[in-house]
Amino acid sequence: MPQYGIPTAVHVLCERGGEVLLMRRAGTGFFDGLYSLPGGHVEAGEAVGAAAVRELREETGLLLTAAELEWLGVVHRRSDTNRIDFFVRAKRWTGEPRICEPDKCDRLEWHARDELPVPMVAYVEAALRQTCAPWMLELGWA
Repeated sequence: MPQYGIPTAVHVLCERGGEVLLMRRAGTGFFDGLYSLPGGHVEAGEAVGAAAVRELREETGLLLTAAELEWLGVVHRRSDTNRIDFFVRAKRWTGEPRICEPDKCDRLEWHARDELPVPMVAYVEAALRQTCAPWMLELGWA
């Protein structure tokens, strides 16, 4: 069962010289063909920061600690379920990004934050368009 009884995910923003690291989803059955940030589900009993560290390592091979994360915001979205998505920024990391899960991702690229690729996961794009942290978005409720 997801933490707090609500499906919860975390997304990690890695920035380099005005660019953000994005991955294109593939083979998952969930937003395949769309660009998104690295991230994934927060497991039951797992802290959001620990999930961010784990997901970034599993998907890109980048290493960091929870202390190297900065909170950005949260999206509470209505979809097929009531979902919570946390967004954090990696202040620093070790390693060079690479596709570590080719069955879930077919591209991993740096993109200018003001020139995001098309198509993107809509709620992730909305989060990346926020300019001041912390922020909160409620999507799909009205």
